[in-house]
Amino acid sequence: MSPTPPSPPYWAERLLETLLKAELAEEVLGDLEERFQEDAEKRGLRRARRHYWYQTLNYLRPFALQSFIHLPTYPLMLIRHTVLMAYRQFRRYQGTFLINLIGLASGLACALLIYLWVGDEMGVDAFHKQSPRLYQAMLNHEESGTLRTGDDTPMLLAKALEEEIPEIKQAVIDTDEDMFARAFSVVDGDRYLKRRGKFTGTGFFELFSYPLIYGDAGTVLSEPGQIVISNKLAHTIFGSAKAAMGQTLEWQLLHFQNSSVVVGVYEDLPDNSTQQFDFLLPMLVFEQIVGDGVQWGNFQAKTYVLLEEGVDVANLNARLDSYIMEKADYTKVHLFLTPYADRYLHGHYENGVQAGGRIDYVRLFALIALFIVLIACINFMNLSTAQANRRLKEVGVKKSLGAQRGSLVFQYLGESVLLTTVAFLGAFFLAYLLLPQFNEITGKSLTFTFEARDVLILMGITLFTGLVAGSYPAFYLSKFSPLAVFRGSLGSSIKEVWARKGLVVLQFALSVILIVSVGVVYQQIEFAQNKNLGYDQENLVYFPLEGRVNQDLEGFLTGLKQIPGIENATATGHTGTENAVGGYTTGLSWRGKNPEVEVKFEVANVYYDLIETMGIEITKGRSFDREFQQDQSGLILNQTAVAVMGLENPVGETVNLWGEDRKVIGVAKDFHMNSIHQVVEPMFFRIVDIRLPFVMVRISPGQDAAVLDRLESYYSEFNPGFSLDYRFVDQAYASLYVAEERVSLLSRYFAGLAILISCLGLLGLATYSAERRTKEIGVRKVLGASSSQLVWILSKEFTQVVLIGILIALPVSYLLMQEWLSGFAYRIELSGGVFILAGLLALLIAWMTVGLRTYYATRVNPAQCLRDE
Repeated sequence: MSPTPPSPPYWAERLLETLLKAELAEEVLGDLEERFQEDAEKRGLRRARRHYWYQTLNYLRPFALQSFIHLPTYPLMLIRHTVLMAYRQFRRYQGTFLINLIGLASGLACALLIYLWVGDEMGVDAFHKQSPRLYQAMLNHEESGTLRTGDDTPMLLAKALEEEIPEIKQAVIDTDEDMFARAFSVVDGDRYLKRRGKFTGTGFFELFSYPLIYGDAGTVLSEPGQIVISNKLAHTIFGSAKAAMGQTLEWQLLHFQNSSVVVGVYEDLPDNSTQQFDFLLPMLVFEQIVGDGVQWGNFQAKTYVLLEEGVDVANLNARLDSYIMEKADYTKVHLFLTPYADRYLHGHYENGVQAGGRIDYVRLFALIALFIVLIACINFMNLSTAQANRRLKEVGVKKSLGAQRGSLVFQYLGESVLLTTVAFLGAFFLAYLLLPQFNEITGKSLTFTFEARDVLILMGITLFTGLVAGSYPAFYLSKFSPLAVFRGSLGSSIKEVWARKGLVVLQFALSVILIVSVGVVYQQIEFAQNKNLGYDQENLVYFPLEGRVNQDLEGFLTGLKQIPGIENATATGHTGTENAVGGYTTGLSWRGKNPEVEVKFEVANVYYDLIETMGIEITKGRSFDREFQQDQSGLILNQTAVAVMGLENPVGETVNLWGEDRKVIGVAKDFHMNSIHQVVEPMFFRIVDIRLPFVMVRISPGQDAAVLDRLESYYSEFNPGFSLDYRFVDQAYASLYVAEERVSLLSRYFAGLAILISCLGLLGLATYSAERRTKEIGVRKVLGASSSQLVWILSKEFTQVVLIGILIALPVSYLLMQEWLSGFAYRIELSGGVFILAGLLALLIAWMTVGLRTYYATRVNPAQCLRDE
């Protein structure tokens, strides 16, 4: 009995059977087995097996492997053909390709930057884990038949809501970090560091997702002697967050100076948080500072609540409407809750109803991005349909050979998507280069992220743009009959011409709308910043009142007034742009007041000489005077307050403020203490000699630099350890319009980009038109036509189209700008000048674009134009 021959390696055979193409597997396996038996007999079994494995792996090459992804051959061939045809078209018509590429890349780069900005805006305050159930209390104040909405609430509200309303799981109050933004200091050795702080209640870190590095979220800030600081502040003063725990930190606010133990350190706040602070103090301390001011009729805090699961907010708001009025029947305010994450984008109210806010800018820029991408897509459509005659024979041949219309549509859409993809890569590179400048303009720190959601959205934008840009050419080119193509009976149909003209009309209409918007926004901002506010902003400086100044205010002011170049000086709680300690009150009553009508007055706590230092005009009575002791209990009303109160002879009138009778000693002319988004509100001044956070100084014109040097020297001598942190009032006022300034600047860039892309399209169409009419140009030149006559003949068609676009855009832009201006209590009147200028600018740019190209075409020698005739 003969011995059984050795077998090749089992797994090597299975590998070859699995991976090799069927037509190769049997032959390869037979050859390898025969070779294996020879090797086993001559070299031994071990070496034969090793050599078999070597040969197996050597056969695993692409040509020999079978395909495991079985795609139909036709789609693969179609995709390959589409890519090849697109490449040939791009090479053949490089001018058209570059125009489309530049237009699409510019438009998509703009869309990318706006996408980043919009995403950041939508994400503000939305990162809190409790966000779906986190709400803020708001109040609608009844004032003379209208409702005025605000977020300042009584300090008693949070505790009452938590105890009495079952749907509210937890409630926390705090003070606005802007209230004492420039009045807080923390002590580092012999230095007083200006830092942003505020007061808040226990549970703040349970409601808001500001992670604590050290400390317990449920217990921090439960005692008056505690403080929680940021990680950055901990490193600045103590070297590390760990080292800060348990340390004593001294702080100062106005004339209050205290020390607290660090019981917590939180991670530095993200940029997309509207709350920005360096440390937190217990609300119990603020209650001690306010003293008797903790009442239902005083609105000095923000209130945040965490709702139970599944609460019907609309039903809850209906029940809460009169909640505060039940606690204090003398106040006419309606309470309601709004999602905390919505307050940033939806913060504007009109007569108690939410009516926009920053969401308007989000929508505006999203619309601008859509406009610009649409303008770039129109370029592609126009140039593709205008040059359709170049590809008619290609369509005729393909249809004659049996190509279906669907395959032609796929080809042309594929070319468009391919071009858009290339443009997107260029757009991404362009946006990456422009991102630092974009961040500087918008005041943000935007970066490109590559999360799955973002990638899918950007891919969707690219695909959408490609399909939109290629849709009309694809369906237009694929519809022609082969017979008509070969007969040459196709010309530019009326529908085609009007479609192309209609797209140009739409392009320039959108561009003119953007130009008008830029002009109106610019005029409104200029109006806001140059409006007579009722006081003199120029050369007016203010800085925090702190340290030794609190103990000797009168002595400090006396020394200030002796500095050469300082005309006047005072202390104040209201700087013209921020009211740090006054707030609002409804606690003012007078003879003849209707008890059913509540009026909310702005309270301006000031010191002597404030009226004179700011340059406010007194229309009746007089200003506060140190020589009159009774002025310490007197009030000065503004004209709006007098009108609301219905006082015919206000000076000398006795009014009651918080239960105390006071005399009206004067009436101040209305002046703006806020942005002109808001109307002038009823206001009164009262003398306060403590708790005033700011010193205000009037400097002689033209002496700013020298006087500020002297002021800093005097301040460092009088107030050792403190640095002078001054700010000009006019600069602070200008900061109220930062959002509008940024919108104006970005709009200018985007409008310029829209015009540029539109002109690129016109340039392409003018080039095509000149090429198509080459023989006509030659004949006319032979017959004596001048270059200027030819330019007019060739440009006339485009001029008509652009004029139609301008005529359509002007009424549309008028309505849009009227809507935007309605958000300002004081605004410009729209005049025809900005609309005429916008139309002329668009027309001039179009003329220059088309005229230069056609003039170049008319310079060609007529002999060259007619050579083939």
